[in-house]
Amino acid sequence: MITHPLAGPQTPGLHLLYVPSVVALITFQGYFSQYLFNTSPDLRPGPLTFRENVTFNALLLCLWWTYYKACTVDPGRFVFSPSSDKKEEDKDDQKPTQNKRFCKKCQAFKPPRAHHCRHCARCIPRMDHHCPWTNNCVSLTTFPYFLRFLLYTNIALVYLSSLLYTRISVIWSDRHLPSYLGPSLFSLISITLLCLANFGTFFALFILLVTTLKSWVMNITLIEMWELDRHNALISKISSSSSNDYWTDDFDPASLSRIEFPYDLGFFSNMSQAMGTANFLRWFLPVGGGGPKLADQKKGGLGWEYEENGFNDWEGMWPPPDMEKERRAKQGGWAYKKQGQQEMPDDYYYGGEDIKAAFERRQQEDFARRRRIQQLQGQSGVIRELEEDEDEREWTGKTGWKNSDGDRLWDYGVDEDVEDDYVARERVVGDGDDDDDDVPLAELIRRRKVLAKQEDDT
Repeated sequence: MITHPLAGPQTPGLHLLYVPSVVALITFQGYFSQYLFNTSPDLRPGPLTFRENVTFNALLLCLWWTYYKACTVDPGRFVFSPSSDKKEEDKDDQKPTQNKRFCKKCQAFKPPRAHHCRHCARCIPRMDHHCPWTNNCVSLTTFPYFLRFLLYTNIALVYLSSLLYTRISVIWSDRHLPSYLGPSLFSLISITLLCLANFGTFFALFILLVTTLKSWVMNITLIEMWELDRHNALISKISSSSSNDYWTDDFDPASLSRIEFPYDLGFFSNMSQAMGTANFLRWFLPVGGGGPKLADQKKGGLGWEYEENGFNDWEGMWPPPDMEKERRAKQGGWAYKKQGQQEMPDDYYYGGEDIKAAFERRQQEDFARRRRIQQLQGQSGVIRELEEDEDEREWTGKTGWKNSDGDRLWDYGVDEDVEDDYVARERVVGDGDDDDDDVPLAELIRRRKVLAKQEDDT
């Protein structure tokens, strides 16, 4: 069973237990603690005061409401107009090169900062990660509610810690007295369980709150942090002395330059954009705080495009392409064209027949691998290793790059099968052609019809 601090265990069916588990944990710590404090006279300093009851239950009310909003607010859904493809093509004409991504499952272009969530089964605007504990994506529209939930939860846990501390300190000071003068066994067991639950929950949620605050201030999602780590690791690998034999002859690593993260606009602008308002008095309101809305595509705006800081040569360079994935996929049909190169590589696709031939080639390679497995039936160790590898792909998708914490995009809820599907990108500015690999055949045919029509009109 594979676990991740954000995604939780990836066991089928357990996703139905995440939200009930959170509800049970809040109920246990929030209300059983009050029952214990108010009905156990042997726990000094005695029942909660009126002020303590009001404060604690007010925090619980804010916690419940913000958790409900974090679970129920729609993470956003892109609705593409018929002219959306034409608008994307017009944008490409304005920039020398652009990382334009196509989602094969949504059959549409992915706007900047969007990713296809394998749980929500759609592309999510400004996707941060899919949180199983809310059964919802943390996205453009849900981030403020998720942040408020974490904030009020941590405040409530700190307040509960103070209530527990006053009673634990009394028990510790009376530890040398006869046991019949101290709290009952039920009280001791209950307060011990509350302390353990409080410590474990606060430890996990405080780390998550700090990470979320960092994302908020820097205007960077967890997925983009992962992409930035991957890009920096690639730059380091290229600059190392051992990188000469790492790349194929069809690609010059020197042509890849560092790409700066473009969406950091300054801490106040970052925070205002994420919360949907520049009025900081509304940022932490549990009721009426609101959040940003996904703009209408026809009008353009937030969710479809994002302001950039201008540190890169041109807009639209993020995310950096996964060169490692492209290098591994080179034999499967990726095409590169260096500046000044006149002949295309042998695996470049000229039309539908070439795409069909490439598919048949990959199918034959898969058949050859299956025959190899059959030939190794007598070698149980090898077979077991191959079967475990198959199980890993079944549960976690294709093998991809991992950061220093061992995280993959899969761990954040991203569907890796449709990630980094770039189209209309030239490796070198100049006379390069578009990379059409992995673009659906219907989309390629549609493009060719558009080009043919434009040629007829001219």
